[in-house]
Amino acid sequence: MIVEVKLFAITRQLVGRPTCSVELPASATVADLRRELSRQVAELVPVIKSLQFAVGTQYATDATVISPGDEIACIPPVSGG
Repeated sequence: MIVEVKLFAITRQLVGRPTCSVELPASATVADLRRELSRQVAELVPVIKSLQFAVGTQYATDATVISPGDEIACIPPVSGG
């Protein structure tokens, strides 16, 4: 399946566009997404371990299963005070 991942802040800057498409196997998890993003979108490799993901409206763990049509957001770490 191909999923569309919405990018924000530094991830959008690194990739140079607001979304990216990633090919995943059926019944993929967020861990699979993280691995494939590292492989398919080299610009994200430096920050991939610090990224959070949301599937639908919920923050996801690496064990969260991704279904076709799910809305996925890639959320970089936030700093500030």
